[in-house]
Amino acid sequence: MTGHWLACGMRDVPIADDWLSPAEAARLAGLGHPKRRSELRLSRWTAKHAIAAALGLDDAAGTLARIEVRPASTGAPVACHDGVPAPVAVSLTDRADWAVCLTGPPGAALGCDLELVEPRSAAFVRTWFTARERETVSAGDRSVLANLIWSAKESALKVLGTGLRRDTRSVEVELDAGGPGWSPLVVRAAEGTEFPGWWRRYGDFLLTCAATVPHAPPRCLTEPPSLAAAVPSHGWLTGVRRTGPSPVPGPRPGTAADRSPG
Repeated sequence: MTGHWLACGMRDVPIADDWLSPAEAARLAGLGHPKRRSELRLSRWTAKHAIAAALGLDDAAGTLARIEVRPASTGAPVACHDGVPAPVAVSLTDRADWAVCLTGPPGAALGCDLELVEPRSAAFVRTWFTARERETVSAGDRSVLANLIWSAKESALKVLGTGLRRDTRSVEVELDAGGPGWSPLVVRAAEGTEFPGWWRRYGDFLLTCAATVPHAPPRCLTEPPSLAAAVPSHGWLTGVRRTGPSPVPGPRPGTAADRSPG
């Protein structure tokens, strides 16, 4: 399985809403809380660009408006183009004014999660982690390890299609030591299923991914990844919005311009 990912920040999202489908625009209009509105716009902007890349489409507003992310019966995101499911699997995550979309081949079960390196209490670790995971956290940097393990759990629970409806202690994370790039991880479910994955740190952010089958680290659609210079923020509090063009430059994988995506 070859996966690709894209990160976008809140400032990347244009002011205009002409890239939204009519259904998305209607949903946005029905959201009263600024945080929910900004998160919806950010996640959809990021997803639409990643899906367009996977389908070999351009990123014009009219093209993006034909792409939607709809929920499956489990709540998992389903990529759609012109109202029907598209031949691409997706997983979405957002945190602190940044969103990531992971794409994979059609039918793949995959998950990704973005977290911040921030303090986590002993009560949090005790409540949500297994005994082995608690030992891992105690042996290192709590702010990094607690959030990294939590992120890996969320990725695996997305693969399972349950999200946090399932007991987080029913999946257990095993990490490899971090390096300058991607590092492997595996999440084991109580019923014996294993979900191999990867993790990487970008400044204050931790990004994890998991799937049902072994896979290479996902490739970023932009180089360098914009997440490498990302700064956590909460723009919905101040209404920060972008006025410039999309920051998703470069060729699309699978198009004539790029036969070897990086």
